[in-house]
Amino acid sequence: MYYIRLKNNSKPIVKEKLSLKQKVKHIIMEQVDLSKEVEDETILELIDEVLLEEESVRGVSLKEKLQLQREIFNGIRRLDVLQELIESETITEIMINGVDNIFVEEAGKLRRWHQSFESKEKLEDIIQQMVSKVNRIINEANPIVDVRLLDGSRVNVVLPPIAINGPIVTIRKFPFHPITMETLLEIGSITNEVVDFLKKLVVAKYNIFISGGTGSGKTTFLNVLSNFIPEEERIITIEDSAELQIRNIPNLVRLETRNANVEGENAITIRDLIKSSLRMRPSRIIIGEVRDAAAIDMLNALNTGHDGSLSTGHGNSSHDILSRLETLVLMGMDIPLLAVRRQIASAIDIVIHLGRLRDKSRKILEVAEIVDFKDGEILINPLYQFQEDGMKNGRIIGKLVKTQNSLTNIEKLERAGIAME
Repeated sequence: MYYIRLKNNSKPIVKEKLSLKQKVKHIIMEQVDLSKEVEDETILELIDEVLLEEESVRGVSLKEKLQLQREIFNGIRRLDVLQELIESETITEIMINGVDNIFVEEAGKLRRWHQSFESKEKLEDIIQQMVSKVNRIINEANPIVDVRLLDGSRVNVVLPPIAINGPIVTIRKFPFHPITMETLLEIGSITNEVVDFLKKLVVAKYNIFISGGTGSGKTTFLNVLSNFIPEEERIITIEDSAELQIRNIPNLVRLETRNANVEGENAITIRDLIKSSLRMRPSRIIIGEVRDAAAIDMLNALNTGHDGSLSTGHGNSSHDILSRLETLVLMGMDIPLLAVRRQIASAIDIVIHLGRLRDKSRKILEVAEIVDFKDGEILINPLYQFQEDGMKNGRIIGKLVKTQNSLTNIEKLERAGIAME
């Protein structure tokens, strides 16, 4: 609702904000041919002129007028009601469940957004606008798509009839300022001791796999770890949707998958990219996330001399992610389970497990070493585990604590000339 207080009347008059926005937009669309090049300033000037002529906005504060101007402009030239959410530095996730239900995540908490789209057609237009910018196609024949916005935000779209309650859009935003290890130290997600430990492992080219649930910060932590890679190396990144923000590597090659065309052909998968990357002379390969039979090719790459590689995957614990990798491999290849486990034990050196605690904070919950394969089982050596010490002001107090175990595989550290304290 849009509240307007007239100068000579103490009682506010209530008017539908949406109908006013629609009216102004309709007037602008009649006056301007948006198929031609029109400056943003021209659109803004026209909006101001129309608003000045509108009696319904007289007596409205300057702040409200500017907000209305911005919303109308966003509806014409930007992403409509989404634009404000995209530009917000505090909102981390946007969830659109049809025209009238928009939810956001801010500071780890979900809440409903007070605005909605004016029509299903408008929402569909915005979806096509986002998808077309990255050369992807979504329609009834291809109703599910993953894309990324120009700022790196990840977008998943599901259209009817697959989505029963209307077009569904989920946007995972990237922070305006990339999170660094210093940031994680400040918020207590990691300790200085573990930072120093992981830095040595990355430099010494240990193969590291990061596990965690949805929204636990796997990609963010992968970005942070990549800052420890020596800048003289050649890095190949492979992703479904390019999200990694590696900044300190000059010799960087970024590869992204491609969906099939409308005929169902010419798709480029993670498996295709991994195979191709092996012919690009990589020092390391970084795979954004393993979620299918590409796990086979990842393990093969790690077992054929590409040490220091990094990847992520969904898992509930360090043990669970290994079981999940087994399943993914068996989905794409009929080989004995023991052979799969032997491959995993040989390929991965370290598992870092992340999680979201009940206070919505993201923490590193465990750092574990994959020791060996023995008697049909993969042996895991926990090195650091999160220890909870209580609650304070609704926040969980705790930190990563070193276990009584020490790193057993120190061969790579010795080859790199790095000493462990």
